[in-house]
Amino acid sequence: MKINLAVIFGGRSVEHEVSVISAVQAMASMDKEKYNIIPVYMTKKSEFWTGEKLMDINSFKDIPALLKECTECVFVRSEGKVQLIRQKIKKFGSNLISDVDIAFPIVHGTNVEDGALQGYLQTLDLPYVGCDVLASAVGMDKFVMKILLKDAGFPVLDCCRFSSFDLDKIDDMVAQVESKFGYPVIVKPINLGSSVGISKGKDRDSLIRSIEEAFEFADRILIEPCVTNLKEINCSVLGDSESAEASVCEEPVQASDDDILSYEQKYVGGGKGGSKGMATLKRKIPADITPEQDEFIRKTAVDAFRYLGCNGVTRIDFMIDMDTDKVYINEINTIPGSLAFYLWEPKGVKYRELLERMIQLAMKRHRQSAKISYTFDTNILSMGGSFGSKGSKR
Repeated sequence: MKINLAVIFGGRSVEHEVSVISAVQAMASMDKEKYNIIPVYMTKKSEFWTGEKLMDINSFKDIPALLKECTECVFVRSEGKVQLIRQKIKKFGSNLISDVDIAFPIVHGTNVEDGALQGYLQTLDLPYVGCDVLASAVGMDKFVMKILLKDAGFPVLDCCRFSSFDLDKIDDMVAQVESKFGYPVIVKPINLGSSVGISKGKDRDSLIRSIEEAFEFADRILIEPCVTNLKEINCSVLGDSESAEASVCEEPVQASDDDILSYEQKYVGGGKGGSKGMATLKRKIPADITPEQDEFIRKTAVDAFRYLGCNGVTRIDFMIDMDTDKVYINEINTIPGSLAFYLWEPKGVKYRELLERMIQLAMKRHRQSAKISYTFDTNILSMGGSFGSKGSKR
């Protein structure tokens, strides 16, 4: 009997389209002899839809027309199992679309990758692929991630954190950055990926513009010193807190003289091959680094992955300061674009095998969780109204 696997993608995120690309790629590579693949698309209004046409990237050219051929749906838990049922209940006939054995979230960005969707699936007691609620939240919040990694001795750049409530005091923000770092600096929304809202402040005027732009995408931002002679290196990690391994390292290559790889460079590829997602980005694999740097980055990636309690596949992005040879962790992507499959193929791990290992890791975590007691037998409610309408809390 096949395993019913719900692939969830889309969502209310600025990385919505990237999620669609990543999910369609993955569904095309999954073992259809073993899994009954159920595509579940989340619109930008957080509505769930399912239908076979959601597995075709070309269908998304006209989303309103696509949804007319799909069924709006919702997950429910009943009688010890999770089911996908019609959102609009029919008076006659079955409203069951399918039982669901496991979920595979392939989502990017806020409201989906940040633990929100993972918490929903965990509440349903539905096994799901990837990082749990806490690791997902930490991975999405660049400031929290830095604080945790720094406290554990991992190499990260210092930073300043600001809230949108501080925007009316932007001169004070600028003065703090100038005093602490000088110029240039990098300004980032705290909880976004795919280079959205990231820019460089080279002087006071450009810093103010960068701050205002970043606040368009998030209510909290961070500012860190800019490594001017920079080499970016990315490394994927597969596993869980018990055991994990690193992929080969890659070196993204700038398509222009821009200081920061843009969203378009990462995913659109100049308008050619956009459906390939991160595969369109020019890169050196393996990265052009020394054996010592390669060993340090791969080991640090695994150590950070396990320290943060990650699961499945992540991609950890590093920076090398070419003037000092210092290596810094830049960020962790708990659900990387294209699931970083291109970093595993050089190690002989085909995409289908990578997906299978991620699914098995999710099932392992769910089995381990089932051994933990989440109830405590008590007769407190048998005492009836003796607590009064306000109950008792000490």
